[in-house]
Formats: sequence, C-alpha cells, structure tokens
Amino acid sequence: MTPAASGSTLAALAAIALSCLVSGLALVLTRRARVSGALLAAAGATGVVGAVLCGSGLTSPGWPLVVISAALLLPLALTTYPRPHWRDPVDLLGLILIAATGVVVVTVFTRPSSLASLGLLVVMILVGHTWWRLERASGPERRALQWMAVVVGGTSVIGFLVWFATEGSAVSQWAVIVLVVIGPALWVGVAAPEIVDVRGVAVSTVVWVITTLTYLAIFVGLASIVELTGGMTPGLGALALVGMLAATTVHPLRLLLRGAVDALITGTRPAPLDAAQELVGQIRDDPGQALHDIRAALALPWVALRVRGRDVATSGVPTPHTHTVVVDPQAELVVGLRAGDLSMPRDDRLVLDLVAPLLAQVLRAQALVAELHAARERSVVALAEERRRLRADLHDGLGPRLTGVAFTADAAVNMLRVDPDGAEALLRTLRGEVAAAIADIRDLSYALRPPALDELGLLGALRQLALGLRTARGGPLTVSVEGGGDLSALPAGVEVAAYRIVAEALTNIGRHSSSSRAAVTLHRDDVGLHLTVEDEAGTLPGVRWVPGVGLSSMSDRANELGGTLTAGPTRSGGRVSAFLPATGAALLAGQTLDHLHPGQVRDQSSREPQLGPAHPSTDDDPLGVDHA
Repeated sequence: MTPAASGSTLAALAAIALSCLVSGLALVLTRRARVSGALLAAAGATGVVGAVLCGSGLTSPGWPLVVISAALLLPLALTTYPRPHWRDPVDLLGLILIAATGVVVVTVFTRPSSLASLGLLVVMILVGHTWWRLERASGPERRALQWMAVVVGGTSVIGFLVWFATEGSAVSQWAVIVLVVIGPALWVGVAAPEIVDVRGVAVSTVVWVITTLTYLAIFVGLASIVELTGGMTPGLGALALVGMLAATTVHPLRLLLRGAVDALITGTRPAPLDAAQELVGQIRDDPGQALHDIRAALALPWVALRVRGRDVATSGVPTPHTHTVVVDPQAELVVGLRAGDLSMPRDDRLVLDLVAPLLAQVLRAQALVAELHAARERSVVALAEERRRLRADLHDGLGPRLTGVAFTADAAVNMLRVDPDGAEALLRTLRGEVAAAIADIRDLSYALRPPALDELGLLGALRQLALGLRTARGGPLTVSVEGGGDLSALPAGVEVAAYRIVAEALTNIGRHSSSSRAAVTLHRDDVGLHLTVEDEAGTLPGVRWVPGVGLSSMSDRANELGGTLTAGPTRSGGRVSAFLPATGAALLAGQTLDHLHPGQVRDQSSREPQLGPAHPSTDDDPLGVDHA
C-alpha cells in the first residue's frame, strides 16, 4: 500500500525537488562539485516527477520516485559533497552504506515501521560521515562541509520543530518547506562560502533553537501547573499571562546560551574590562607589538593597522570577515571576526574604541621619529654637501691665490739684489694679493656664520644689517627691529636661520617693493621663535602677488629646523612669517646647520621673496608680482 499525502505536502516536496534540480545543474555547469551536483540534479528531477505523478493520482509510480529521490539520490549527493574521495576507505564505506540503505528503503517504503527505522539509519550514517570529514578537511573543502552541515542540520531540526508544534494543523503539512534552502546552500558552500561566516549562522541557529525549545517547555510547564492547580483548562487570559511570564526568560537565557556556545566553539573569551585594563597598560610605541597585544587580549584571529589603504603592521592570520575602527583620518584598525561571530560584539567594540586613541598616539610617535630621522639625514647630506663646497672654494679660490702669493714672494727674493725696484713692485703686488686672500677668508667666515651674531646678538646684528639697505628708488630703507622674550639664549642654528630669513626678506623689499619702511618683529616663547617681516607699500592697481620658487630659500631654512614659513600679500603690502622651534628634538638637525646656505645674502637677485607691490622690472623674481 502506497502512503498518502496531502496536496500541501506534495507541493512542498515539489518545491524542494525543484530547488535541488536547479542547484545541482548550477554545480555541474560551473564545474563545482560535479559528482555531487549531478546526483543532486538527479534527485531533484526524480522528486519533481514523483510529486507531479502523486498529485495527478498516479501514486504507484509516483511514490517510488519520491522515495528514490529522498532516501537514495539526495543522501548520495550529500555524501559526495563537495567532492568524493574514492580511494579513502571511510569515504568508500560511507558511500556503500548509504547506497545499500537507500536501496533497502526503496524496497520497503510501503511498510511505515521499517521505513522509519531505515530512515533514521540513513540520517545516522550521514551525521557520522559528515562529522568524520569535518575533522579531517581543511580550507575550501572544510568551509563547504560546514555550510552543508549547518544548513541541512538546522533546517531539519527547524522543520521537525514546526511539524511537532503544529501537528494536526494545516501548517504542519508545510513544515518540510524549510528544506528548500538545502540546494542553494550547497552551491554557496563551494561558490561563495565567505559571503557570511557559516559558523556564526550555526551559533545563532543553535542559540535560538534551544531558546525556543526552552521557552516552549516553560510555557507548557506553567500552563500545565495552572491547569492542575485550577482543576480546569486555562482560558485565553491565563495563557497570555503564562506566555508573558515565560517570555521574561528569553533574553537572559539567550545571552547565557550564546556565551556557552561561544565557549564551546571558540573557547573562553576574556572579559572586556580586563582586556581594556591590560591593553591600556601594554600599548607602547611599537605598532606591531601593540597589535599583538590587542589580538592576545581580545582573543582575535587577526588585527591590522591600515594607513592610507596600506597595511603597515599586522598580527595573526587574515579572515574574510572584518570589523573596522577609525583611528584617525588617515588610519584605521581592521579586526578579523572570531569564528562564530557575524559581527563584532558590543563589549569588544567598546574596548577597540578605547584602544584607537592609543594607536593614534603610537602612529604620531612613529611619524615624529620618521621625521626626526629624515631631518638627521638631510642634515648629514647638507653637511657633506657644504663641506664639498667649502673644499672646492678653498681649492679653486683661496688655494690658487695663496699659491700665487708664494710664487710672487719667490720672484721678489730672486730680484731683490738684481732689480730692487722690480722687487719692490712685486712686494706691492704681493700685498694686494694677501689682502684679497684675507678678504676671501672673511667672506668664507661670514658665509658660515655672520660675525655680528657673536658680537651684537641677533637683534643687534639685524639692526646693523638694516643700516645699509636702500629702496629700489635709491632712498634709504627705514627698518624697525623689535624683539620680545629671551633672545640671548637661542640655539646657534635658530639664530643663523632667523638672520638669513630676515636678511633675504629685507633685501627683497629694498630691491622690488615701492615701500620705504619695513618692520621686523621677533618674539620667543616656550616653544620657539616667531618672526615677522612686513613692508608698508601701497597696492598698485592691476598688480597681483604671485609666489614662486624664490620662497624655497627661506622655507628650506625653516623646514630644516622643523619650523614653518608663510609669505603672502596683505592690504598694506606683504608679509613673511616664520616659526622656528627652539626646544626639543626638532633642534637636533638645527645644531648641525649653523653654517649651511652660506653666501646667499650677498647675491639674492633671483632667490629672495618679493614683498609688497613691485615696480615693473626685467628681473625674474619668482616670489614677486606678475606684471604680465
């Protein structure tokens, strides 16, 4: 006698079979799990035909096809998923047992008692075989098996619970419809297994299923107690009250179960507060060690520090699913999610938010160290270049002059008795050459460090410098020099840089600006020296101030000390403002730069920045105004 089934059940079976048919064909056509895909497509086609025949009243040929699909072909498809291992004895034994049991089920499906026992045997073989393969598999194969185990097991349990809870109603006839997701899940397992962490789906499914079962047990238990104590079936209001009381256990029970399942799958996790306290005390100035500490404290699989889209430090093994925490506008902390987590837990997010500012400090410290190393490197390179230039000046300039002095002295000695008048003339020439050599030496000394800085100090040297300046029209340039703060104890490098910047700016005002007055202001505070050079030229119609490469001379001096410089037009003329740090690590480079850029004040026709509106000139001053 063939079993009977309602139209709803047949429709659900047809939907499941159609899903398996489409998914199996997709696996075959995309060359993913082709053996399993072919068996899955065969199971789907057989099931669809059998359901249609049963629905048409042809149950004799229809039900055998349905049983072949469900008890033989589908289990074989699951056993060979994602690919069969024909040479493995356990795999081969599993295939033989599934095939043999399926054949027996097909032959005895008309006897319900035997059918139930054999069906249970098929399920047990599938569970044992899948468990064994999960323990041995790795990589993509393990992820595919995880998808199969979670989806097949989860939908089977959910379908059974729905059928059990709604037995006798129309809903129970559709309980098996949840199995429709098995086919698509098998395709996802090999085609896109990382679309979501299937272990997280498993954890959430287990938690909710157990929570639901517990809630139902509590509800039924309380309803039974009410019925026993009241001696009558509880009414709708009493059942609603019982349901409300049972519902109060759902949230705490879910949290408790979530922790238990997480501990079972991924191990015990550290307490967020303990992890935060540990991290605050451990993070230092090494990004790599900081990431290692974060990963160890929070039991994370992977942590990376990403700056401008590039990983500058990592710890652990990368995971496909991550959580990102912004560290600063250019950096972010990328954290791999633990196995079983669909998102980063709230407590862990709070800990990471607490750690992010500490990592930002680490990055800033690294940047400062890099800048310091770069400044030292620039200083060494500049020092070597300056020594090379000095050597060339001495060898090509002063050396030949002194050699000529020696030859002239020898000639004078040779002519002293023979031609006294000629010897006297040579000695007079010798006197001029020695004076020129002395002037060259003074020029070199001035280029290294203006003597006025040692004799008069910075303010006095600038005032002396301003005395000889004249305007473009030939008149005197009146310069006021004012200072504030303690300027007597400035580092030598800062003094030289300030002197050169002011000298270049004043020289440019004298050459190109229409102003006859300029003001120099210097002020030292706790962090460094602030200086400003301004002129008082009126703005000429049609003239615009254009910055150019001439600014690099002054800007380089400020940058070498870790300072800043800005230049631009104002309503009354132009202004150059600079800040030179006078304390801390920024001066390490400046201490070796006292003698850099020599000789640039004496000939600045093409390097000085132009302040104020300029007169039309053929000079190509890069920082002057554009008269085009």
